[in-house]
Amino acid sequence: MGGFVSQTVIRGGEKIHPVEVENCLFELDAIQNVSVIGVPDERYGEQVCAWISTKKDEEVTLEDIQKFCQGKLAHYKVPKYLVVVQPSEFPTTPSGKIQKNLMRERTKEMLKL
Repeated sequence: MGGFVSQTVIRGGEKIHPVEVENCLFELDAIQNVSVIGVPDERYGEQVCAWISTKKDEEVTLEDIQKFCQGKLAHYKVPKYLVVVQPSEFPTTPSGKIQKNLMRERTKEMLKL
């Protein structure tokens, strides 16, 4: 057991693998980095949240992402929330691995979940 936290997002009983959503979002030219997490939701248990950093001078909105995902991902896998950060703002371990548990905590604070 230990401190391992499952990275699978479970929304309304549906299992969502973040890598699938991340791979889809990486197809957007403007995105430099992306990491997908689940955040608490009263109705569905969890909702999908994408943290992204964009390439220089590029902008991406939640609406852009949601439109882009239509037809590429099942509706329940499309991110409901978007956090846009600088590449250096992704919380990482000393070895460079993204710490999704810290992202989840920061997102809960930002969105008051």
